[in-house]
Amino acid sequence: MARLKIGLLGGSFNPAHEGHRHISLLALKRLQLDQVWWLVSPQNPLKARMDMAPLAQRLAGARAMTRHPRIRASDLESRLGTQYTFDTLVAIRRRWSRHAFVWLMGADNLVELPRWHRWSEIVETVPMAIFNRPGQGHRALAGAAAARFAGKRVQNPAALPEAMAPAWCFLFMRLHPASSTAIRAAQAIGAVKQGQ
Repeated sequence: MARLKIGLLGGSFNPAHEGHRHISLLALKRLQLDQVWWLVSPQNPLKARMDMAPLAQRLAGARAMTRHPRIRASDLESRLGTQYTFDTLVAIRRRWSRHAFVWLMGADNLVELPRWHRWSEIVETVPMAIFNRPGQGHRALAGAAAARFAGKRVQNPAALPEAMAPAWCFLFMRLHPASSTAIRAAQAIGAVKQGQ
């Protein structure tokens, strides 16, 4: 089996949207990846359960949104029995040790990263590609995580998949306005209007 370069995009996908697809397509091109896996989380420990659609519904929505042969939506975290990103990454690297993995995330998550369980070990486990998000770029680059690992920043995104962690790059790009939070808010407003 050939060694693959695989991007991992974790999240609630509550719901999946064009922004997820946008950064996945960019990751395939700019990082020269072979595949991108969407890891649809059973439950993000930092998010409320009451606003979370069932996993099967979120997974089905993610699979419908991928629309690309090299982007795959998966309930891998549920099947691995992991709750935290660090544990998921350790399990994935153990199971698919031949492949090179890159963690993909938006700049808003880089800001929040120090709140994640064993966050510095996540950075030390796999290279990370950070995608700019509306209003988040400068805040993310001035944050605690970027400051702590400033000396490990890679300038050439295509070199990232084969880099030894800790290594990260920040991708400035055409911003996509889609937001799961905004989509849920619009759906809630629509439901209220229908009930009137």
